[in-house]
Amino acid sequence: MNTLRYDVVMFDLDGTLIDTMGDFADIAADEMARAHGYDFAHARRRYLETSGIPFRQQLEVIAPGDPRNQGVSDRFEQRKIDASNAAMMDEGTVAGLRALLAAGVRLVVSSSSAQHHVDHFAERSQRAFPQLSFALALGFGHGLAKGAPHVTRVLEALAVVRERLLFVGDSIKDGDIAREMQIAFIGRTGTFSRDEILARHPDAAVIETIEELAAHVVVSA
Repeated sequence: MNTLRYDVVMFDLDGTLIDTMGDFADIAADEMARAHGYDFAHARRRYLETSGIPFRQQLEVIAPGDPRNQGVSDRFEQRKIDASNAAMMDEGTVAGLRALLAAGVRLVVSSSSAQHHVDHFAERSQRAFPQLSFALALGFGHGLAKGAPHVTRVLEALAVVRERLLFVGDSIKDGDIAREMQIAFIGRTGTFSRDEILARHPDAAVIETIEELAAHVVVSA
C-alpha cells in the first residue's frame, strides 16, 4: 500500500512546469541593455540570479531607484505574453503531474507572473490535458504575491498543515521562500545547476524532471 509524504505540492511555473526562463531572460536582458546600457550577458545573468520575484522587484535589486525601471518592466511584461502563450508542459511533466494526482496529491501553481498569465496557463493546460487539474493557480495580483501570501492562502484554502506541503521550484529564491515559510523544498535543475541549488540549500532534494517527483512524494509500503 502507498502512503503520502505530502498532501499538496505547490509548483513554481516558469522554469519548473514550463520551459520559459530562457526566453524571459533574453527579453529582460534586451530591455535592460536598451534602457540601462548594460551588457546583454551581464543583464541576462542578473535576471536569472534574481528570479523568483516579480520582474519589477527584480529591477529594484538590479538597478535600485532607477526611474527607467517601470518602463522596462512594462515592456517586458508585454513581450513575455507571446512567450507565455506559446509554452506548454512537456510529456514528462504531464506524466509526473498525472502520477501525483493518481496518488491523491493536490496540485497548486505559485508564480510571480501576473494573475491573468497564471489563469491563462491553467485554462490552456486543462483544455490540452483534461485529466489534469490544479486545486489553486496563484499569481501576482488581487492582494496576493508569491511567498508568504501564496503559502498562507494554500494552507488556509486547502486545510493542509505545513509539514504536508511541498514547494517545487527552479529558482534559488524558491528555496528561500520554502525555508522562510518552514515548508519542504525540492529544486528542479535548469535555471540553476544541482551544485548551485545545493550550495544555497544543502538539505534540499534536487530533481531534473517532474517525473522524478513521485519517488519523493509517495512512499511505497
